[in-house]
Amino acid sequence: MPRTQPLSDGDMSGSPNDSSEETAAVFPPTYIVLQFSKNIKTTALIWLLEKISGKRRDGGAELLIRRQPHREGVSLTLHVSASKIKFLEVAEELELKKRDRCGLIREFTVSQLDDFLEDGMHVDDLLTTAERQYIVRHELENIRALSEDNQVPGYPQFSLYEGQSIVQVCLHWGLLERMYPLHDLEALDKLGKKWYWSLFSKQPFEEIRLYFGEAVALYFTFLGYYTTALLVPMVLGFLQLVLSTESIAFFCVFNVLWVTVFLEVWKRKCSELAFTWGTIGMTSLDEPRPNYRGTMGIDKVTGRYQPQFPRWKTNARLYCVSLPIVLLCMVAAFFVMLASFWAEELIINMRKEQGLDSSGMIVLLPSIVYSALVFILNLYYRMLATWLTEWENHRTQSQFDRHRVTKLVLFEFVNNFMSLFYIAFYIQDMEMLKYQLTVMLIIFQAINNFQEAILPLLIKLYSKRVTKVLKIDTILGNKENDESVYKRKRKLTMDEYQNISILDDIPELEHDDPRIDLAISEGEMDNYEGTYDDYLEMFIQFGYVFLFSSVYPMAAFWAVVNNVLEIRADAFKLCRVYQRPVAKRVKDTGAWQRAFEAVGAMSIMTNCGLLCMSPQLRRLAPNLSSVEWVLLFVILEHMLLAMRHILHLVIPDRPEWVRVALARINHLSKQALKNERMLKNRRHLLRRYKTVHGSHNHNN
Repeated sequence: MPRTQPLSDGDMSGSPNDSSEETAAVFPPTYIVLQFSKNIKTTALIWLLEKISGKRRDGGAELLIRRQPHREGVSLTLHVSASKIKFLEVAEELELKKRDRCGLIREFTVSQLDDFLEDGMHVDDLLTTAERQYIVRHELENIRALSEDNQVPGYPQFSLYEGQSIVQVCLHWGLLERMYPLHDLEALDKLGKKWYWSLFSKQPFEEIRLYFGEAVALYFTFLGYYTTALLVPMVLGFLQLVLSTESIAFFCVFNVLWVTVFLEVWKRKCSELAFTWGTIGMTSLDEPRPNYRGTMGIDKVTGRYQPQFPRWKTNARLYCVSLPIVLLCMVAAFFVMLASFWAEELIINMRKEQGLDSSGMIVLLPSIVYSALVFILNLYYRMLATWLTEWENHRTQSQFDRHRVTKLVLFEFVNNFMSLFYIAFYIQDMEMLKYQLTVMLIIFQAINNFQEAILPLLIKLYSKRVTKVLKIDTILGNKENDESVYKRKRKLTMDEYQNISILDDIPELEHDDPRIDLAISEGEMDNYEGTYDDYLEMFIQFGYVFLFSSVYPMAAFWAVVNNVLEIRADAFKLCRVYQRPVAKRVKDTGAWQRAFEAVGAMSIMTNCGLLCMSPQLRRLAPNLSSVEWVLLFVILEHMLLAMRHILHLVIPDRPEWVRVALARINHLSKQALKNERMLKNRRHLLRRYKTVHGSHNHNN
């Protein structure tokens, strides 16, 4: 078979950005690992490799690549990195913010590189590992189809349109099986000792950010901040338990005030962190996400060549299609919940009519069926919500995440809280509400801790044993002689032969490179889907604690116990169970802040309603009619809403020092522009003046 021609002039890693040390034998650190399908066609593989390592003017990403030594029956695995110059260029293009010598956090520019390097600081220390991974993944995902790329070579059924993310298409169709970053085992061990092995010390938030990125660091900051804030209602709950007094009125008012203050102070904390991390300026005009579809064109704001899609089309899809579908799903989930209650009541009445005990196991059957249905519905609804949000075609990743989270939270709210609303305000049984709240909170948290901490470990241990047994069986039962090997090799397809032959054109890692075993072991780990499930768990707990906890003040205690364990369990699974997540830059908790604020506002209504139904308050005014109680409810609700609004106005979203720092940066930027303009004007006037003056003297 003829040998294929070398790609990219013989070196797949070559690019205009290569430095001499990086094109040498020592390959820079691996930031992303790509694992291709074993059955990928040769033309598609060559095309993809050219896109990854090719020049930018040809639609390439100009990244450095090395392959793992080829093993028979194993797909091609690439290690992807970038040159120093490439990292610095893209850092400026992405408008990453770094701290300069003066202590100001501002946009990084290559022309002012020395201003960002402190004394004794090397240029390699300027960008964190998380930022480098973010840059490499960004360059991979932003390999866009050109006008001539109307299909994936070798796959006419996989059509492309101009501006589409090629890597995302390949991941979707299975041509590219996996894309993940590698752990730094040494840094991970140091982080683990400070984090999940240290039960009673403060979380190392800055180290978490440097290793995992801003999104993960913000979640753990929120979890720690929220848990600390829960100590106040927890202490009050213990006092109520010791004193054994009727305190529903006090807890109704306290919960409303506490929720409002906590959320407002957390917003301030987010502003501080976003300023310190350099993400406070992120807007909807930021870099478009990889799956953003549209016609390629010059962006009116940035002047860059980017996909363009009318905003009104996104809004039309959102409000005219997605929103009605979401509301319909919520109504369906509500009726499923009602059907569960009706079935349970029907079974109890039937057993009473027959003279049987109404507390038998059969009474629990509707609840068991309902729980199974909720689990199944959640799975399908999550896929539906993701598809709808993708179809709406939001421009930035933060917009996509916000709308997806909103859809999912609405559905989860119905599944987790509507039964409590039904018991509290339809059945109006406070003892039943307290029992249901206690059971749901404790069981919900116990199941989550089992799923997150114990189950992954059991699966991991079991899979290791199974793998070991399979390897032994393979060694004992699959010894082949030379003839059988020859027969098997003859069955290789033309594409497999070509794929093997072009591997010789890609530089290879050394056989003893530790990154090879690391890539293989981490490739078998589960993918970390992001912080959605973690935030969702806190959101549901938040609702249990503050929507109805005036009837059960000890809910805060169980929440604190769970969260202390949750911090360590989440930290352990991130470090040891899941693949390393790609760093994601965020400025706040996004849609989750709105979700928590919505629950906080709703807690005013639920707590006022519980207060008006409490026997303690009823005894104080036994002669009030139902209409008068409703009026009292409305008055109390409006008073607390007014108090909440006053607290919102009194507590600014940004602390004073952040506002001053932003104003100073803005002033310095304007001053620098003004000075530059003055210098240009002076040079222009001097040239013009000399010309005129010289002409004047000549005439004289």
